Amino acid sequence: MSSSWSVHSAYSDPGRHRALFAELRGEVPRICAAARNVIAHYRIELPELPPARHDEIHSRWLEAILELDQERHPGPLTTPRATAEKVAGCCRDHVLFVVGALRDRGVAARSRVGFASYLAEGYFLDHVVAEYRAGDRWRRVDPEFAPGSVEFDVEDMPTGPGAPFRTAAQVWLAHRSGETDAELYRVSPESELGGPGFVRDCVVTELAHRQKDELLLWDAWGDAAHRVDDPLVDELAELLVRADAGDDTAERELARRYRDDPRLHPGDVVTQYSPYGQPPRAVRLR
Repeated sequence: MSSSWSVHSAYSDPGRHRALFAELRGEVPRICAAARNVIAHYRIELPELPPARHDEIHSRWLEAILELDQERHPGPLTTPRATAEKVAGCCRDHVLFVVGALRDRGVAARSRVGFASYLAEGYFLDHVVAEYRAGDRWRRVDPEFAPGSVEFDVEDMPTGPGAPFRTAAQVWLAHRSGETDAELYRVSPESELGGPGFVRDCVVTELAHRQKDELLLWDAWGDAAHRVDDPLVDELAELLVRADAGDDTAERELARRYRDDPRLHPGDVVTQYSPYGQPPRAVRLR
């Protein structure tokens, strides 16, 4: 089943900037370092980003991210950029960069949506990490953090009980069984975005990313009358966890449901919200 993740999505395709990846040689440490060199987190690293640049965080497509970078820094992705001149993005964009660079080498890679325990003490904040196929297993990496900057190996992250990153599906099931307090799972400690409803939405986003629709974390689709309900998300979360354990039947069922249920996939248009409080707007996908 991993073969499809070695082929680009519309999001991960570098397009006319493909040649830039050659110098990275498919080496994960080099790719992750290049992602940090090109992209800066809009809230953590660029808190004073001018309003004229706010739309950078909606670049969406890897080709568009690389286009912005090359307009400012024509040439190798490894040439150091000043933080203020990097492309404004977030964890999703660092991961898309890594996924795109690996897929361009024919390596199966995918983005994982969930929550991290290492971003704010006492909380679990929404986050995206990358996975790529290494031998007979999926190896998990967090390209936003340099090696040595946190207490675990960011280029081979631990999984299982007590792991620093849990998928949205894992968190949802733990919430439903009473094993965890969903109110601790948020965008940030001070944000109103958090709790069971937020985790539920993240499960759907996790499914979309698994199906290679690497949407922005603030994209939405459908209407309020046809939102996914808790029982459906229970089923999706169970399937996602089973698929992670190597259950090909669950993997196929996820693909079928995503394809057939309009509540689960965005179609041609999404509603793009903004962390900066700009009005929502409809965006047509490629």
